[in-house]
Amino acid sequence: MSTMKGARLPPLSAPGRTSSGKGARRQVKPASVLLRSKGADKPGYLSTWPAHVSSQIVLQKDPLSGVNRHHGCSDEFGGPVPKPRFLEQLECYLKRELTALDPLSPKLQERKLQVYREVFDYFIEDFKTYKPLLCAVKNEYDITLAYLQEQIRELEPLRSQLVLLSERCDKKVLGLREKERAEIRILKQERQHLQQVIESMREEQRALQTQVYRLKEELAVQYLQYRDEHDARKLLIANISSVSYNPEEDPDMAHDEVQPEDPVTVKLALKVCREDLTKAQVELNRLHAEYGDVVPRRDWENLDRMYKENLLKLETSQTDFDQMKSEYDALLDVHRQVSLQKDSLQKELEVFQEASTPRPHWEQCADVLGSRERWSEIFEGQSSKKRLEILLEELNSMGLQQKEFFSGMGTSSDVPIYLRYEGQLRNLRLRKADVVRIIKDIWREKASEDEKLDDRSDLKEFLHQYMERQHGGQAGEWVYSLLDSIKCNLKDDFISLFYDILTNKVHESLYHGQTQLLSNLLKVLIQSDSTESGLLTAAEFREALRTAFPLKGDQDIEELVVAAQSELETSEGSIAYQRLYTEDTDGNHGQFLGLVKRQATAERHHYINQLRTQLEGKEVVSVEETMSAFKTIDPTLDSESLYWNLRIAFHTKDLTLHTALLSTEVAIQRLSVANVSRAGPMPQPE
Repeated sequence: MSTMKGARLPPLSAPGRTSSGKGARRQVKPASVLLRSKGADKPGYLSTWPAHVSSQIVLQKDPLSGVNRHHGCSDEFGGPVPKPRFLEQLECYLKRELTALDPLSPKLQERKLQVYREVFDYFIEDFKTYKPLLCAVKNEYDITLAYLQEQIRELEPLRSQLVLLSERCDKKVLGLREKERAEIRILKQERQHLQQVIESMREEQRALQTQVYRLKEELAVQYLQYRDEHDARKLLIANISSVSYNPEEDPDMAHDEVQPEDPVTVKLALKVCREDLTKAQVELNRLHAEYGDVVPRRDWENLDRMYKENLLKLETSQTDFDQMKSEYDALLDVHRQVSLQKDSLQKELEVFQEASTPRPHWEQCADVLGSRERWSEIFEGQSSKKRLEILLEELNSMGLQQKEFFSGMGTSSDVPIYLRYEGQLRNLRLRKADVVRIIKDIWREKASEDEKLDDRSDLKEFLHQYMERQHGGQAGEWVYSLLDSIKCNLKDDFISLFYDILTNKVHESLYHGQTQLLSNLLKVLIQSDSTESGLLTAAEFREALRTAFPLKGDQDIEELVVAAQSELETSEGSIAYQRLYTEDTDGNHGQFLGLVKRQATAERHHYINQLRTQLEGKEVVSVEETMSAFKTIDPTLDSESLYWNLRIAFHTKDLTLHTALLSTEVAIQRLSVANVSRAGPMPQPE
């Protein structure tokens, strides 16, 4: 590149320029220049070199003599036409500069573009006449390219934020739907209960109505009896009157008859009875009219109390439902706006992609990778940079002598259950992204099954069941291919932890502890975000970290804040904490979460070292001595965590049955590979 900048390239005659003699001026031919093939009758000019160089010659008609003359180095028989000297110099310079570039440099494309820019600048410098126009075109391309690159950098952070917001909205919508279904189910049960109560009250009402009808019939019969008695009394009084006024009647018969009562008294008594009967009839009619549809007061009080309770529950449920419905509508509006914004950004991205530099033809790599199906599986949804990295990894892996088939280890009892296969098993050549996806799915399925069984199953047995359930007859190929890919990617913390748990190097609680740690941190950050904007100031972020990690010192908190700001490339501005939980295509976390895990590991090792110091000088320990050591270094440790630590150290589920002594180093080693952590602050020395 220095040779071209130091020496000026000699000017060469370009297409469309002629020279009439020594020192003659350059003349630009008009646009009506014609092309002529070899052997054509009409004269013409070749537009540019080297088009049609093998079949056409450049002819020019002398305006003075009228004779056609050849231009260039070709003869009249169509001999080879050499390249212009200036073009050869430019090509040699371009080839030399491109060869000098390092293909592994991070900004290879920008350096290649710079080389082409310099070649184009030399080309512009040689054409004095067109220099302003070509410079304007070049400047416009540079401005447009810079603008598109800036737009892409501005739109890149929106992708992860859009994904997080979409997942958060989906989770909220699903949660609201579940709560709404539960409330609707409860309301339906209450409605059925109230319908049963109403039906029982209707049955009681029909029974009371039947009693009223029966009482009316009895009252009518009693009324007829009173009327008959009234008539009989009248007849009796009439007979008595007739006998008292008839003196000729036999005295013996009169003596034998009973002495009658006083008629006036009987009449008064009858009158009083009639009045009482009338009052009773009126009172009965009034009671029937007023209390015909009345229930007993005790039943009414019970029903009124139940009605008020149900009404209060209904009002509370309706209020909660209205609030959830408003939140749901707001989430729908936000989701709709985000969808519209996503569509617009997608359209803008498509426009940018169409206007940007054409991308390489990645389809040509299909033959190198074995088949078009494998090419689609590897390159789908990846950026050009990521595709280049994947292609280099595949080429490097193809250079290594990988096994095409694995030999099964057999079905004996000393072979792990997930490796008990025989015969030749094909190597599926799983990529790192596939390994991360399979491991995540294994952890997710295992957590679901452990929750159903209310007990934690062994990872080896579950891996065997998972592969048999997912792949059936090809389970052996998948297991051996998965382990081979895991061994090739042991530098990854996530994959290495899974392999250590599978091979019993560490306890499974380490993975669950890390997951719980990151989940609790995200929950605290969300609770600290009162505006629900996804942003926290540096002070708010620092307080949230102190809330999530109350045992950490100020130095550790400041290291976490600096790591978060460095990852988000912000120093004093707001911290988008949700972006700290984004993962790349291989499932790796960023700098901040990596530091959180490293600090947790360091704290766990420090805790184990304190326990080792407390048990120093003892070759063997008992359950009581280990319990006393834990209480000494961590007085606030709750009993459940303490017994869990002891069960891990002594490798037993029932501590009461374990009376034998255990080697101190064995106990410390078992605790060092488990999720054993401090519950409270360190005790102050007396």
